[in-house]
Amino acid sequence: MKLREIAELVEAEFITGADQAEREVSRAFAADLLSDVLAMVQEEGVLLITGMITPQVVRVAEVMNMGAVLFVRGKLPATATVEYAMGTGIPLLATRRIMFETCGILYKAGLHAAQRKQMPLDHAPPDATRS
Repeated sequence: MKLREIAELVEAEFITGADQAEREVSRAFAADLLSDVLAMVQEEGVLLITGMITPQVVRVAEVMNMGAVLFVRGKLPATATVEYAMGTGIPLLATRRIMFETCGILYKAGLHAAQRKQMPLDHAPPDATRS
């Protein structure tokens, strides 16, 4: 799904990277704990959906080679965070919608969950259908 389509669906605005509106992301991961992002996401090009607006969010997105960051709950990052993102080329978007609603809209539109690493409570492959 193109970032432009994502922005339209969740009524988001580009903070940075509007020139990358045609960039494709095929999966998304939502978290406010950056340790969860680092521990669980196993693929590149993922859309990170978060309410965290610190510079560390962009650093994690950069290290994880994420496709973009979408801030929820009407939060906007500080100037230092925006400037850092501009230096990395990672697009930042923001929506007033809450995380749950944002994820639901994007999932319904066909954006799937990022594949995740196996966790201790998993008794089957991480994305296997549960009964």
